[in-house]
Amino acid sequence: MYEKRNDEAAVEKLTHPLKSLTRAQFAALGSDAVAYMHPVSGAILSTMIHDAEFEAATEYQLVVSADGTPLLVTDTEDAVAEWLGDKNLGLATLH
Repeated sequence: MYEKRNDEAAVEKLTHPLKSLTRAQFAALGSDAVAYMHPVSGAILSTMIHDAEFEAATEYQLVVSADGTPLLVTDTEDAVAEWLGDKNLGLATLH
């Protein structure tokens, strides 16, 4: 038995628009809805943010939007949770 809908589904899978997005386009999908948090040393932060001072051995929490824009640097996860309290963002962690 031949069903046209199966052929259409196969073609749709191959040409799904999300498969052709660039990295920048994909990142922008969640830039205003998703934030990523991951620990980073003060030594690394000092190379990223030049107008602030960080203790090289201290571990900080870096929060960035999906497009990579830095949103927050803090020294505790609790501070991140408090900051997110009034934001309309979902939080994902990076490993």
